[in-house]
Amino acid sequence: MKNSITFLIVGLLVFSNQALSQEKIVTIGTGAVTGVYYPVGGAICRLLNLNSSKSGYNCVVKPTGGSIDNISSLQEGDLEFALVQSDWQSHAYNGSLIFEATGKFDDLRAVFSLYSEVFTLVVRADSNINSFQELQGKRVNIGNSGSGQRGTMERAMDAFGMSRRDFSLVTELPARELANAICNDKIDAFVYTVGHPATAITEATNTCDVKIIELKGEQIDHLLNEFPFYRLEKISGGLYRGNDDDLAAFGMAATLVTSTASSEEDVYTLIKTVFENFSDFKRMHPALTNLKELIMISDSLTAPLHDGAIKYYKERGWME
Repeated sequence: MKNSITFLIVGLLVFSNQALSQEKIVTIGTGAVTGVYYPVGGAICRLLNLNSSKSGYNCVVKPTGGSIDNISSLQEGDLEFALVQSDWQSHAYNGSLIFEATGKFDDLRAVFSLYSEVFTLVVRADSNINSFQELQGKRVNIGNSGSGQRGTMERAMDAFGMSRRDFSLVTELPARELANAICNDKIDAFVYTVGHPATAITEATNTCDVKIIELKGEQIDHLLNEFPFYRLEKISGGLYRGNDDDLAAFGMAATLVTSTASSEEDVYTLIKTVFENFSDFKRMHPALTNLKELIMISDSLTAPLHDGAIKYYKERGWME
């Protein structure tokens, strides 16, 4: 009897270890832990992991420097999936702007789009800044290197005919340090391309007197005309303390991307898991609340869809 029990325990351990060894690790590159990419990547992973008995996948969320870093990591094979701004998805696939040196990322593939990301300008209430132009002579955080917001800030600066030399101080702080920096009078303003509500902005508005600046006018119109992946957006009033009115801005979409190195099965399984648990997915973060399936499979996807995505979308009757 004792030998039988021992044999059973050993057998169960062997089976358990085999099951674990058969799990496939899937890594999603996100962004700073205080941003929206990180919890949204976590929501996708949570669904995959909750359904791991069916899918066989163990999903891991990786905090990163942001969109541009994620694209580089995809190219190098360090990530299976990544969240990126739609403008940088376009630049990577077409080999434009900072991707001119490395050339087109021909193997980049779209999975689906998510929520709107808004280019957001936050300033100290006592800074006398009421427009983008009035950043001249001020202490401005332009975003950390490798982030999509840094790249978008550079496009906005170009549109307004400005450069780093126009600021009295330039910082490159990550999102987790923004509230502390602006509330402790180390900077006058920061830009943040993010889905709302965002933890870093909530922290700043709840800690000290700051305001969000409306972005509109000729220069913004020029940006929208020059880059079709940008679009008019608004920051809804009431999301943050001291910011009661809707504010005009511009932005783009957050998108989930992969590469041709990911198998059709892997991409198909991730998408199937998300859309078959769609109501749960939308409840996992406020930025996901208003998602609609047909918009997600077509909006702001400038790279070709992955074959696994096409397979699932055709099965659902969403594509011919």
